[in-house]
Amino acid sequence: MNDRRSEVALVTGADGFIGSWLTERLVNDGADVVILKRDRPALSRLRIEGTEDRCSIAIGDLSDHQALLRILNEYGVTSVFHLAAQAIVAVANRSPLSTFETNVRGTYNLLEAARLAPTVDRVVVASSDKAYGQHEDLPYREDAKLQPTFPYDTSKAAADLIARSYAETYGLPVAVTRLANVYGGGDFNFSRLVPETVRAILEGRAPIVRSDGSPERDFIYAADAVDAYLTIADGLADESNYGMAFNAGAGRPWSVREMVDTLVDVAGSDVTADYRGSGVPEGEIDRQYLDSSLIHERLGWQPKWDLRDGLTETFGWYERTLPALIAR
Repeated sequence: MNDRRSEVALVTGADGFIGSWLTERLVNDGADVVILKRDRPALSRLRIEGTEDRCSIAIGDLSDHQALLRILNEYGVTSVFHLAAQAIVAVANRSPLSTFETNVRGTYNLLEAARLAPTVDRVVVASSDKAYGQHEDLPYREDAKLQPTFPYDTSKAAADLIARSYAETYGLPVAVTRLANVYGGGDFNFSRLVPETVRAILEGRAPIVRSDGSPERDFIYAADAVDAYLTIADGLADESNYGMAFNAGAGRPWSVREMVDTLVDVAGSDVTADYRGSGVPEGEIDRQYLDSSLIHERLGWQPKWDLRDGLTETFGWYERTLPALIAR
């Protein structure tokens, strides 16, 4: 466990899946954590695990620049972890305006507040592997073009570029994460592959898959994703890392079918997935995976969890937790 007792960390998106894991780790490492809260979702790992009770709660919205500046100043925030976003590709396709408002405007409002707040000494902004768009040459390296096509991808690429412009123009100690697909306990977006497959197994029904199972993705366990965030934040003690973007993934792709089959196997289930569609769902990319050599060589990070162990832990979390939540 690292000692973060001198750190005051603001986490946006703490009620979200990855944000809850990051918040828990920061609290356990001794940081004073402030979470920005606009809504109170019915299902939140942050509350299920009791992490919210160990944090300060600041009521506000990313659309309100003055409120963000007040929060940073009044709490004396030293580290900002910006994970809040509209994160579902299908929702972005249906509602591009709200996606751009949250993912783009929310990012520059927070960066501008961080630029003006004298206590902030590092900012980590969550981009995505989707910001790269579709490329023939794989794996994606950080120097590949950002060439998004769809609303979600474009919103993440825009936030990525804006964040790095604040480092170049104003010397803001900010870096960007481009993570692979993250999985683990506490993801309640059941349109996603892993939580839908787990819930279906627990309910004894066929998991519904919105493709033919052939699309390939890079997957990373949530604990490894949190390690990447904190490693990048710590790297901002060195000015040469300002404005850097870092990939973090497992370094190889798995097909949707491989993921489903592995989950079914670790669960000891005999369900058979219901594949609905041919090829790739509309608005999504066929094949993606990341080269994570830069973060390893420059900052020393590498994933610790292999896929089977991570999926075993993930299934166990839902098996312990989900039935009681559904019964409420």
